[in-house]
Amino acid sequence: MIIISILFFSALFGGLSVFIVKRDNTKLLKLILAFSGSYIFAITILHLIPGIYSRGDELIGLYVLGGFLFQLLLEQFSAGIEHGHLHQHKANDHLNTEKHVLPIGVMASLCLHAFLEGMPLAGDHGNYLLFGIAIHHIPAAFALGTLFLRAHLNNRTTIIALVVFAAMSPLGYILSENIKNHSTVDIHQYFDKIMAIVVGIFLHISTTILFESSTKDHRFNRQKIIAVLLGVLISLLNFLVIEHTH
Repeated sequence: MIIISILFFSALFGGLSVFIVKRDNTKLLKLILAFSGSYIFAITILHLIPGIYSRGDELIGLYVLGGFLFQLLLEQFSAGIEHGHLHQHKANDHLNTEKHVLPIGVMASLCLHAFLEGMPLAGDHGNYLLFGIAIHHIPAAFALGTLFLRAHLNNRTTIIALVVFAAMSPLGYILSENIKNHSTVDIHQYFDKIMAIVVGIFLHISTTILFESSTKDHRFNRQKIIAVLLGVLISLLNFLVIEHTH
């Protein structure tokens, strides 16, 4: 229940915050992105990649590559809202939705993305993965909510759509947990493959965040570096303290 609550309310909080902060690409959002990108990248390198290779599956790298390419495909529909960026687009861009029309393609790709991220949480991956996903969903949901405001959706439709998005990772976790508890076969291979796909997704998202969060404001660059180092430090402390005490 705790896992479900953290996943759901982190995304919902990020999405609903657009009603309070209605400006795109605020400095605070960029700092959250820098922190989340560095944290996700660090936990992927320190925790997730060693874990998926520990069972000696020589083909596991194909799933990592597949996850990376799959995220690239998803972004053809979402244009990178998964990593919190809502770019300015040309008039004929597919993200410039008609007024009062829900951007179905964007919504579907983000929901699929979030659903996949929730699935490996039923495995033995520790709280570092849970918090990585939760932190990552805050700016993503904020960007999604901003898109809804641009489409001039009414508040009720916007809130319902954000609730649906927030529910995707918990639903992925619940499905995997049910498969784990009722399966008569070795479920670890299933989790390893799903985790490898998520690793590929995380590698794409985290590196994109870190490359795109640059700015000409040198003062903000210093703040961004601090946010990046803080994300890495928290993941490193988790690795050194929690992992090595088991």
